[in-house]
Amino acid sequence: MEYTLTGGTLVSHGTKAHTGDLNIQDGRIVSRRGSVSVDLRGESYVYPSLISTHDHLQGNYLPAVGPQPGTFYLTWLPWDNDLKASETFRERSQLTREDLYALSGYKCLFSGVTTVNDHFPQKINSAILPTLPIRAILEYGLAHECSSYDLKWGDGIEVEHKRAVENKWPFITHLCEGFDEESMRGVETLESLGVLDNHCLLVHCISFSDADIKKAAQAGASVSWCGRSNMFMFNVTAKVRKMIQAGVNVTIGTDSSATGSENFLAELKYDRNLYRSMYGEDLPAEKMFEMVTHNAAKALWMGDRVGTLDEGKLGDILVLKAGNDNPYENLVNASMENIELLILAGMPIYGEMRFLDILGGTLPSGYTQIKVSGRPMFVKGDPAGLYSEVRRKIGFKKILGYLPFEDN
Repeated sequence: MEYTLTGGTLVSHGTKAHTGDLNIQDGRIVSRRGSVSVDLRGESYVYPSLISTHDHLQGNYLPAVGPQPGTFYLTWLPWDNDLKASETFRERSQLTREDLYALSGYKCLFSGVTTVNDHFPQKINSAILPTLPIRAILEYGLAHECSSYDLKWGDGIEVEHKRAVENKWPFITHLCEGFDEESMRGVETLESLGVLDNHCLLVHCISFSDADIKKAAQAGASVSWCGRSNMFMFNVTAKVRKMIQAGVNVTIGTDSSATGSENFLAELKYDRNLYRSMYGEDLPAEKMFEMVTHNAAKALWMGDRVGTLDEGKLGDILVLKAGNDNPYENLVNASMENIELLILAGMPIYGEMRFLDILGGTLPSGYTQIKVSGRPMFVKGDPAGLYSEVRRKIGFKKILGYLPFEDN
């Protein structure tokens, strides 16, 4: 498959946004024009597609479950107990794991995300992730957390970290997600085990001290900021400004919708508003763009493959309607309805019908048509059929806000 997107404004890390052509051949960005051309007519921005560094794909069901009004959690553990006692959990238990993962794949797709980390052990997700319409990575070492009461995921912190280093993967763990004594020693625990380094992708980090931030920066570690989930559960979030100023590689995740934002684009807006309320200043839209593309690719040890529009990278592309003169503001303020085209490794997986020429002019096998904000759209798979099956199993017309298409 080879094609060219012409007449769009190309937006990528390290270069000034400019009007130009983007050429795709055999799944990668190339310099040679393709045999099929689609004109964006100067009305669209072309970005690397988005990367979410933290989600729990089995947990994306609604409504969210949190503390009692006027209270907040000290650690994640009482939340886990509340979740398992909730109506949300009872209701979602009527669905299969495959159902929940499929819903999560579309949660990502409909918000412009083509790469996501599912924070569960590979023995749980390895058979399911390849079936999703987007890329959920399997190449990572992990721990649930660094405390005596964590869920003991994986083969132990040191073994998982060594595996990550040997394979050039990230080592991913929740860290300092709480304010008990053990949670607040998370960085010290990693240091004592000799595993605090640039393979570490540390999630949440809400109780980081200034010394912890300095150590993480010096080690070259990355952080996944999940502002909505943090505030919902704990009424506090990471010291993001200090992290950025210290040189920590900060990225963004949603956590699951059981505590976090319904979708990734909503998370961007929430986190920016949160930053404003915390610091009385703006988090630049260009910085946020870097956090969900270039920074995230670096954190997942995928910077040689995704995260920019450089020649040779995989053709992971997000095309948004240009509703703002500033391309970075355009992204940060986008909603699901602003997506015109989403491409994974050169293959369009969601888009307006005018892009069907890339797929040969007709709806291919394995794709369906839906309608979003009055626009007919093609999509890989059958999310409408999935939605109907979910509603059949739970017995009523469930509304999941991360699915934006209209009922037939």
